[in-house]
Amino acid sequence: MDSSGTSAIALPLASYRARFVATTAVSLPPYAGSTWRGALGHALKRAVCITRLPACPECLLYRSCAYSYVFETPPPLGTNRLRKYPAAPHPFVLDLLPEPARIEPGATHRLGFTLIGRANDRLAYFAWALDNAAQQGLGRGGGGLRMEALEQEATPGSGDWQRIWSRDARLEPLPPASPALPAMPQAFTIRLATPLRLKGEGEPVRPEDFGFGSFFSHLLRRISLLAYFHTGRELEADFAGLTRQAHLVSLRDARLDWCELKRYSNRQGRHVPMGGITGSFALEGAQARPFWPVLWLGRFVHAGAATVMGLGAYDIETASLQHAGHAGAPD
Repeated sequence: MDSSGTSAIALPLASYRARFVATTAVSLPPYAGSTWRGALGHALKRAVCITRLPACPECLLYRSCAYSYVFETPPPLGTNRLRKYPAAPHPFVLDLLPEPARIEPGATHRLGFTLIGRANDRLAYFAWALDNAAQQGLGRGGGGLRMEALEQEATPGSGDWQRIWSRDARLEPLPPASPALPAMPQAFTIRLATPLRLKGEGEPVRPEDFGFGSFFSHLLRRISLLAYFHTGRELEADFAGLTRQAHLVSLRDARLDWCELKRYSNRQGRHVPMGGITGSFALEGAQARPFWPVLWLGRFVHAGAATVMGLGAYDIETASLQHAGHAGAPD
């Protein structure tokens, strides 16, 4: 990535959409990513765990197991990044499509997800666990869904969705690819499609404290870590210079609000806050040019915290980029 904002970032990934049919009535909460993420994690662990130890770090297979890689994501031994942290950024995000919360028997429901780098080697595990989790029951009352088909975007961002699996056909995924970088428009709006959770000095960033500098610096670091841990590549960028420039950018037409959310944590035995910023803000091309490759790629990997639950998704809106919704968004 160069300072002109004209070169794409190499981060191979793949976007998928699962189509389900409800076997019984299903009632999902708003922003159902927490429900999906919890059920998916439990299903994958049931499927692949052979030691049944109570805590993954105690297991001999901790650094080779499909579950621990996707959901625990421990930094490799000997790494020079995040050595003091228990986990690296997880190699997937959920893409919450605009679907009704109440699903009647026989109705269809879709869920999008993106796998990053080597996580695509675990697609079969991920898809099986997703189907199993849905059939076991989701949401209030434990209604069931059955996965009928799985689609993949031929090239990330292209809008060309192809079926790669169905009940009567084997799984034939396409290779992951780095999203192509389109020409930057003269001006564009970033619309936060799901709540954005950022932290500053240990506290959630509220709308009144939000600035482009914090948004961009968090996103740049996230993309750098995803590339390092899940593709083995270092992101070449002037991190300090770009961050300084980002803090000088002024937002236009900022219309930001706070969305209060909570989820129940089985691990903590209580409800935990999950609120974040919603709304939109605009940027002008001249100011935004150095940041364009990062902003474009961020559509696929989301920003901020709780991305594995679908939070931090955003769209880039402009007349010349009519289909620049977040990965997994409807055509």
